[in-house]
Amino acid sequence: MPNSRPRARRVAAGGAGAAGRDRLVAQSLQSAEHCLGAQDFGTAYAHYLLVLSLAPELKGDVKETFQYTLFRWAEELDALNRTQDLLGCYEQALELFPDDEVICNSMGEHLFRMGFRDEAAGYFHKAVKLNPDFSDAKENFYRVANWLVERWHFIMLNDTKRNRVYNAAIQKAVHLGSKSVLDIGAGTGILSMFAKKAGAHSVYACELSKTMYELACDVVAANKMETGIKLLHMKSLDIEIPKHIPERVSLVVTETVDAGLFGEGIVESLIHAWEHLLLQPKTKGEGGNCGKYGKVIPASAVIFGMAVECAEIRRHHRVAIKDIAGIHLPTTVKFQSPAYTSIDTEEAIEPYTTEKISRIPGGYLPLTECFEIMKVDFSNLQELKNIATEKPHPIRVPAVKEGMLDAVVVWFVLQLDDEHSLSTSPSEETCWEQAVYPAQALTDYWIKPGDHVTMEASCQDCYLRIQSINILSLEHEMEVVKNFTKSKDFLSLGNEAELCSALANLQTSKPDVVEQTCVLESTEIALLNNIPYHEGFKTAMRKVLSSLAPEKLCQAMDTHCQHTEMSSGSGQSNTELSAPDPFYVLDVSEGFSILPIIAGTLGQVKSFSSVEKDQHRIALDLISEANHFPKETLEFWLRHVEEEAAVLQRPKSDKLWSIIILDVIEPSGLIQQEIMEKAAISRCLLQSGGKIFPQYVLMFGMLVESQTLVEENAVQGAERTLGLNIAPFINQFQVPIRVFLDLSSLPCTPLSQPVELLRLDLMTPYLNTSNREVKVHICRSGRVTAVPFWFHMCLDEEIRLDTSGEASHWKQAAVVLDNPIQVEVGEELVLNVQHHKSNVSITVKQ
Repeated sequence: MPNSRPRARRVAAGGAGAAGRDRLVAQSLQSAEHCLGAQDFGTAYAHYLLVLSLAPELKGDVKETFQYTLFRWAEELDALNRTQDLLGCYEQALELFPDDEVICNSMGEHLFRMGFRDEAAGYFHKAVKLNPDFSDAKENFYRVANWLVERWHFIMLNDTKRNRVYNAAIQKAVHLGSKSVLDIGAGTGILSMFAKKAGAHSVYACELSKTMYELACDVVAANKMETGIKLLHMKSLDIEIPKHIPERVSLVVTETVDAGLFGEGIVESLIHAWEHLLLQPKTKGEGGNCGKYGKVIPASAVIFGMAVECAEIRRHHRVAIKDIAGIHLPTTVKFQSPAYTSIDTEEAIEPYTTEKISRIPGGYLPLTECFEIMKVDFSNLQELKNIATEKPHPIRVPAVKEGMLDAVVVWFVLQLDDEHSLSTSPSEETCWEQAVYPAQALTDYWIKPGDHVTMEASCQDCYLRIQSINILSLEHEMEVVKNFTKSKDFLSLGNEAELCSALANLQTSKPDVVEQTCVLESTEIALLNNIPYHEGFKTAMRKVLSSLAPEKLCQAMDTHCQHTEMSSGSGQSNTELSAPDPFYVLDVSEGFSILPIIAGTLGQVKSFSSVEKDQHRIALDLISEANHFPKETLEFWLRHVEEEAAVLQRPKSDKLWSIIILDVIEPSGLIQQEIMEKAAISRCLLQSGGKIFPQYVLMFGMLVESQTLVEENAVQGAERTLGLNIAPFINQFQVPIRVFLDLSSLPCTPLSQPVELLRLDLMTPYLNTSNREVKVHICRSGRVTAVPFWFHMCLDEEIRLDTSGEASHWKQAAVVLDNPIQVEVGEELVLNVQHHKSNVSITVKQ
């Protein structure tokens, strides 16, 4: 608590009123100070409000103490779930101190925790504007900016071909008479501005995201089109005529398509548009002005697919090993990634992941030719309605190469009109990624020419679903057809599709075994497949426990001596040696981890896991049972603590941890938030000789030239957006660090060797420095555009886990420079590396 003691100032004022005010201010200040001493922060806050309303000239004197009181009172309100009172207090505070960056940032942190990310970003952004050197606010803004303005906005706006094709199609439609336009999902407003420039009389644009809506308003105004484009902060499904727009429009433009085409709700929004917002479509044979009829851009789409072998997809979606560091994974536990969906699922979850397949580490092998999955006519209302309700239709594709069936990769061709189209194929240079449907739960994944890949496709819950992916071997197919031919059932199959469906659904009956399905994130599955990680931890834990064993032995001998003395005194003989206390191991890794079970193989160990989900606990119990561990070997620590935040506690009042396992690096490639604070608590809870894993972390980086990183981080001027002024506005949301990178496949040219940038020591914090300068020798001429970085997790002096390794479940990250630096061979650059609250910043000096 600040110890400054504010005093009421006397001001030039006359009469008893001023004197009475001064007395009330002085009394309130005294009461506020007394309440602070008693930790009655709510009453203290009320007194300070009274003081500042009566004597605003005291703001400078009480500011620091007022902030402290506000923050402590807000913590109490937050703990009591008094959300409205908490926000009200901040609003009062900001009325008094509207330009206080610390209060703005704190307000943003509370809003972000409550899920109000748009609003939080506004406060973080304001705090940074008020004080550009305010580290906490900058770090908060960068983290939320990745969510508010997703990185694909930058990539898409830099895609000149995409912009030109959309612009050409919109120009053509407007010139043919479509003069009233609605832009659904406007984003920055670029398609609306294309329409206005083409000569549209009336342009309306709707955008649901508050951040993107406000951004579009700024962009449209900067391009001097605010009077010609009406922006609406709402979903298109909520637009009403004449309440929001005066009449039906003749053209809807939209790019609400994701890698799986339907995932942003284009079918639902166009059904609503045709029914309520668009003029009726032109039928065949009708002539006349196109402006009398409704039209949609894009007009239609064709979806394509291809079955592939890809080790990178496999290791993120399928647990491919049965034994991990001596732990057997039982068949009763079936691991699945969230991308897996059963045919009768009712959950509206995204049934695919996305990848830039042309850049996937290790590449991929096509196992089938490209095949058509589905066509959709966006101008046909009845077809749009049907596609959302039709049952899955079967697809059967012959294999052309031998390999492991890992996934079906999907892309589409977007037909904007009869002349202009865009393809998201892996072979195209495009801003889109491809949708990936992993093959899961097959008895055998091997396929060869003559076999067929079977699947079912549908558009359910606004998602393209490719499900029941299977392999139909040539031998199996011939046997099935032979059996069908012998029976009358074969005659009842009316066409090839029905035969295909019958073949695909004919499965060998499984034994009556109760299976536990355990859904893991793709990074958690990759972690299970990471053999060096588990072997490294097992070896490191064994070394620590072995070093502690003599202490345990002495403890056991002391106990034995005490028992012997007691027996002699009573005339009884007791040669039994009581078992020494076990080692206590706590794993507070994020997500699913089998390290506590591995620890259980190392002798007399009692492991505690901090997994949260019930299905994960059940799976760990089943694995423990399958490995014949006693039930008391593994416990779930969150059952022992009242709050998740209190996870770092003593196992018992008189016991300390032998090993505490912390997650230091996020899967995204960044340092975990508050990791150093967790390490500080952990050190206090270790027994003598106990260790935190990892004991320290080394950060490595190198200088690279990468145009890809530059274009994915910021819009590169007005030329990419066909002369429209968009870059300065959206680039406010660029972040200095790109995450979830694969350095092994990132298009870049290394300009230096890797260098050590930073050491974070969790066991001996005095070795850490918050600011370090590193000289980097240039080994190749070029333009430095980024500094990719990764980590070595040092479990001890000998065992290291490389987060950039081939088996790593971690991704990497990179600092992207605002202004590239030209360098020549033999030169040196100096990197200034700063570490603040688990966040790292890197600046380059020439």
